[in-house]
Amino acid sequence: MSPRTNDKELRFVVQRHRARRLHYDMRLEVDGKLVSWAVPKGPTLDPKAKQLAVHVEDHSIDYFDFECVIPSGQYGGGDVIVWDWGTWRPAKTTDAAKAIESGELHFDVSGEKLAGRFVLTRWDKGKAGKEQWLLIHKNDDHASPGWDPEDLPRSVKTGRTNDEVASGAADDLAALDDLGKEGRWCVDGRELRLTNLDKVLFPGRDGEPALTKRDLIRHHYQLAPYMLPYLTGRPVNAHRYPDGVDKPGFWHKEVPDHAPEWLTQWHNTAADADETQCYAVIDSVASLVWMANFGAVELHPWTSALPDVNQPTWALIDIDPGTETGFDDVLTLARLYRTAMEHLGVTAMPKVTGRRGIQIWVPIRAGYTFADTREWVRKVSRVVGRIVPELVSWEWYKDRRRGLARLDYTQNAINKTLVAPFSARPRPGAPVSVPITWDELDDPDLRPDRWTIRGVVERVRTAGDPLAALVGQEQDLPEL
Repeated sequence: MSPRTNDKELRFVVQRHRARRLHYDMRLEVDGKLVSWAVPKGPTLDPKAKQLAVHVEDHSIDYFDFECVIPSGQYGGGDVIVWDWGTWRPAKTTDAAKAIESGELHFDVSGEKLAGRFVLTRWDKGKAGKEQWLLIHKNDDHASPGWDPEDLPRSVKTGRTNDEVASGAADDLAALDDLGKEGRWCVDGRELRLTNLDKVLFPGRDGEPALTKRDLIRHHYQLAPYMLPYLTGRPVNAHRYPDGVDKPGFWHKEVPDHAPEWLTQWHNTAADADETQCYAVIDSVASLVWMANFGAVELHPWTSALPDVNQPTWALIDIDPGTETGFDDVLTLARLYRTAMEHLGVTAMPKVTGRRGIQIWVPIRAGYTFADTREWVRKVSRVVGRIVPELVSWEWYKDRRRGLARLDYTQNAINKTLVAPFSARPRPGAPVSVPITWDELDDPDLRPDRWTIRGVVERVRTAGDPLAALVGQEQDLPEL
C-alpha cells in the first residue's frame, strides 16, 4: 500500500477499471472503509470540467491497492490498475461522513498524479437508486486547464498499463512453464526464487498424472483474485507438505528468517514466549506464490482481522463427518442449516471442504466476541442436531462419537481456523475447498472433493464465487 506518515492520515485511491465500460473508481477512506464513486471520464485537474461521479457501494480497506484481472462472470469483471493513490483530508468540515450524507464534500488530496482541492456534489438520485454526483477541481494552484487522466495511463503501484495487466496472466504463466527445476519468476512486480518446481506434491487420482509444486504455484496465481479477499488483513496458519501430501505434514505459523522483506507480517505482542510471535499476512499475488513455493498446501486464515484480532468477522459452522457418516448425511445436515438460516433471516453461504464435509460461513458486524459467535452457532447447531439425532454426536473425543457427525462450533475462537476458500487440500488429485450456493446442495453431482486445482479455474470462470458478496457484510445475529 502507498505510504502514509501516520495512522491518522486518510488514504485515497483511484483505480482505472476496464469492465463493461472504462471508468475510474475514486475511493476515499472514511471510518474504516472506502467510500466510492465511479467516474466514467476520470478525475481531472481541469477546473472547468464537471465530471459525472456515480456513488457506488463502499469497499473494504483491503481493496485499497487491488490491481489484478477480475474474471469475467464475476461482478466488475475486467482489468484494474492503481491509477493514483495518496492521502486526503476533508475541507470545510471535520466530519467527512456527515458531509457525504448531506450531499457535498470539499476535500484536499495529495497523490502522485492528483493534488489540490476537489468538490463532490450530489445532484440526482439517478437510475436504480444510484446517486449521481459531480466531481469538480477548484481553480487553485494545482489546477491545470485541459488536464486529461488518459494522458497518464500507468499504475502508480507497478508501472503497468491496463493492457499489461490484462495480458500479464498469460505471459506470467508461460514464463512459469519455461522455468526449469528452479528459477526466478517476476510476479506482481516482485521477483521470486522458485525451487523444486517438478517435485510431486499430490499423487494423481482417477488415472490423472501427479501434480507438482509448479502446479500448486499456478493454482495460487490463477485463483489469487478469489483467495485474497479471505486472506488479506488476517494472520494465516500454514499447513505445509514440503515432501508431498503422502508424507506427514506439519503446521507452520512462525514467519521464517528467510522470508522476503516485502512479505507483510504481524507481530503478536500478546503471545507467550513459547507461542508464535510473528505471522504472515497474505495480501498479494506474490505472497500467495511465495506460500506455494514454501510448500504450504493449506492456508487457514484467522476469522478475526487486524488490528483487533479479538473481534471475529465470521461465525463458522463446521459439519464434521464421522467414520460412519456418508455425504448424503452431510447434505441432510447442511440443508437443515439452510432452513434455519432462512427462518432466522440470516445471510450465509456453504462451501465444500475438499475432503468430506461442508462448512457454513456467516458474516457478522463488528462488536461480537468469540464467545458470542461460539454460543450462537452452538444454539443453532443444537436445534439442527435435535431434528436428526441419529446422525449427530456431541461427544468431544472422536472415539466416543460412534462414527457420527459432529456439528462443530468450537472453531469460533481466537487462532482457531478453517481452511480458506479455494485452498487446496492434502489429498490425491489436489481437491479444493470451494464455496457453493445453497441450491447446489440439491445437485446430484455434488461431492465435497468435486473440484481440484486442475478444474477449479473453469468453475470460477463460469460460476464465480457465491461467498464473495458476503465478505465484509455487516450483519446482526438474531437472538435465539
